Order: sequence, then C-alpha cells, then structure tokens
Amino acid sequence: MKVRAASGDPARVAADVLAVPLFSLDAQAPELPARLRRVDAALGGRIESLVATGDFRGRPGETSTVYPDGEEGPTRIVLVGLGDESKADADALRRAAGTALKAAAGRKAERLVVLAPSSRRVRHAPAARALTEGALLASYRFEGWREEDPDAGKGVTDVTLLYDRTADARGVRRPIAEGTAIAESQNLARELSNLPGNALPPAALAREAQKMSRAVGLRCRVFGPTELKRRNMGAILAVGGGSANPPRLVVMEHGKRRARGARRGRPTVCLVGKGVTFDSGGISIKPSAAMDEMKHDMSGAAAVIGAMRAVALLKLPLHVVGIVGAAENLPSGTAYRPGDLVRSASGKVIEVLNTDAEGRVVLADALHFANTEYEPDAIVDLATLTGAMVIALGSWCSGAYGSDDDLLERLRKAGEASAERVWPMPLWQGHKDAIKSRVGDLKNTGGREAGSATAAAFLAAFVGDTSWAHLDIAGTAWTGKGGPYQPPGATGVGVRLLIELLQSWRKG
Repeated sequence: MKVRAASGDPARVAADVLAVPLFSLDAQAPELPARLRRVDAALGGRIESLVATGDFRGRPGETSTVYPDGEEGPTRIVLVGLGDESKADADALRRAAGTALKAAAGRKAERLVVLAPSSRRVRHAPAARALTEGALLASYRFEGWREEDPDAGKGVTDVTLLYDRTADARGVRRPIAEGTAIAESQNLARELSNLPGNALPPAALAREAQKMSRAVGLRCRVFGPTELKRRNMGAILAVGGGSANPPRLVVMEHGKRRARGARRGRPTVCLVGKGVTFDSGGISIKPSAAMDEMKHDMSGAAAVIGAMRAVALLKLPLHVVGIVGAAENLPSGTAYRPGDLVRSASGKVIEVLNTDAEGRVVLADALHFANTEYEPDAIVDLATLTGAMVIALGSWCSGAYGSDDDLLERLRKAGEASAERVWPMPLWQGHKDAIKSRVGDLKNTGGREAGSATAAAFLAAFVGDTSWAHLDIAGTAWTGKGGPYQPPGATGVGVRLLIELLQSWRKG
C-alpha cells in the first residue's frame, strides 16, 4: 500500500472513501469548522445535518458515514473522531488514520483519501508522519497459510493525504517517507514474530535478517554453531542444545565505527534482541495452555531487525549495531538441564536452576559480544523476559531497567513520543545479590520474588560499566485484542520507540 500527498478540493476528489478527522464538537452548539462547511455545502450539506442531530460528536474512535449528493467527488465520507483538540498528539492521529483505513477496508474500498487536519496545535510535518504510520500499521494482517478469500477484495491500495495548498502537499513528502519506513519496518517485526516456530527456526530468522540487510544496505554477519563454539559462547549453545535447529548469532551493522579507543566520531549504539524462536521451557517444560504464544518469544529480535531496517532507510547519523541471539528451547536428550553449570563467553559460570529462564542465558553471550566487540556508548536490549513484568505493568507499557538514569529517562521520553511507553523500574544491589550462586558465578533465576528485577540483575553482569538499558516487553509484544492500528497478534513493539530514541540521540 502506498501513501502520498496531494492538494485539491475535497468535494471533487475521486475516492471510494474520503475520511474527515474531526476534533470534539461542542455538545450544546455543534458547529463544523469553516473549512469543512465549504466542502459540505458542495456535497449537499449531509455532514452538517448529521452533526446537528447529535449523532456525531468527534469522540476518539467515533465514526459516521454519509453519502454525498452529486455525480462527482467521493463516493462516501467517513467522519472520524479525534477527541479533545487540546490533547491532540501524534498517537491520536495514528489512531484516526487506522480507524479510517479499517472503515475503508470494511467497505471494500481501494482508494482512501484522508483530509489532513487543520489546527493550530497540529503541524503538517509530524501529522503527516503519524497519519502515514497509522494507515500502514492498520493495513497489516497476518494471514498465515490460509487459502485466499475470493470475496475479500484487494483491500486499500492507495492512501492520499489531501491538503488545501500545493506547497503543503510538497512539504510533507519527507515525513510521509519517514512514516512509511518506520511503519513498514514495524510490520516486518510483526510478521517475523507472528510466524510459527516451524517456519522460523534460528537459521531461518538469520536468513530473514540477511535478506533485509541486503535490501537496505546493512552489513550482516551470521555466526553458526562452529563459530559460536570458537567464541566460547556456551550460554547460547546450551539453550539451543535440545533442538535439532542449532542456534545463531546475527550481527547487523549501520554506519562506521570510530577507531577503537577514540573519543571523536559517531556514537555507537548496540541494540540486542532475544530471539528464542520457540520456547517450550525445555526440561522445565511450560504448561500446555497458551504455549502456542511462545512463537512470539523472539519479539525482541524481531524489533531489533525491524529497527535496523528503519535505521538504514532513514540514514541515521550514528553507528548502530543490531545483535540477535537466536535459539530454540526444546526438551530432548541433548537439552541443558536444571543443575547444569554453563560457561558463558564472558567466562562467568551460570548455574541453571530453571531451563525456562532461558532468554537471559541467550542474552548473556549476546550482551557480552556487543560490549567487548564494539565498545558502545550505549546498549539497549529488548526481550520477552518475564511473566512477572506482565503482572507488574500489564499490556500498557514495557518495563525498563538499567545502569544509566539518563538513558532510562531518554527511553521514557521516547516512549511517550512514540506511544510505546516504558516505565523505569528499580534495580538494586539486593536484586544482584539474589542471583549469586554458591557453585557458579550467577544463578539464572532468583525465584518468584521481584522476578523481572532479578532477571535484569542477571543481564547487568554481562555489560560491565557500559551505559545499558533492558526493556522487558513480555506484556507488550503481542495482544489478543487489537486496536485502531493494531490487529490481534504481534505488535512489533520497540521499533517506533528505538527510532524515536536514535533520532533524538545526542552524544554524551
């Protein structure tokens, strides 16, 4: 689906659906904006009649359809509520565009025109980016391998943002391109996360990363079992040891790194993703209920792959490295066991108490590799790490732990701006003490108490003094409910968040 900008008269535009986003109207004296009154007069006054009845008030997500008189112009007009104008933000526009796209798709429309909102609070450039993101995100569907429905139609193939002036339409081309790059990258993350384990074992996930990297000009390396052994990555090898599908470490690189030890040059940021392509729990096997959802246990890796695609397309002036630790956690005669002692690439010995606490074990080698190979200014990892985080924060935001309050605050602000919220969580010495082992250096679980914090404390042992943040996305990586621009299934959470963080990056 393509999104573009054009200028013209809304009353004359050829569209299957003309979507008109409207802020909340005064309940006592509802009145259309002057701009829309002129359009409505040319279309037969149907909108004003609808508003006068009180059947449309502009509440968030509210829609109403009117059918204009006349032989030219749009076939249908769909009014979409934006809510209170004083609270208008980018996500309100994303949601409105998603609502409009769904309304058009439900009517089997192919051409959707969205009348760009005009308001003192809404600037054209960021609004165009948000509308583009909302429309493209709403267009995504994971159909799996079902036979095509012959009655489904083509769906919406063309979205036009309509402006009054040609200059305005030309001025939003770059924001539309940015929004397209980001939304399509998030849709890639969704697609990877939605794919079942039999379609996307570690080697296949690595191939998808290579394919994406070739398409956008990233450098990509993949380490298989032989290279992992050579690099002493015993942690990721242990987790993948029970599967016939061996693990992989994937490294995607954008931009040039500064000379080792140099203070000048582009900052280096490493993005590290947990890529457990299916998690049965291993020997500590999970209950069968909802185990199918464990195909999403590589959502952190999917977000990193999607974010790296957007980084390349946006040509961000940073050295960004995406690292994915990919493994499949299955029980077998070769699986790692509770009680095992596993030596990681860092040299630290991990005492395995529960093989279902596997994501942090995979990340141990990936984080150590990021820290020692690239000497980054910062590391951000993303992982569907703990059920404890779902209990703590639900599906409304991801939990953030880290060693650098400044980085955590930047992530919090990026989350607010991108509507992929994160909330800083405490990481204290007590949490680190809880994962000390009597027979190794670390235990891979500190028990039920503060489970997400002790998991983060485990990860902290592998990043040294580097500025680091861990995002536990267990509650936000997939959903059964959906929303205006989110279908049920994988969310691709982290892509918009990371791009917002990186676009606003300032050294030191």
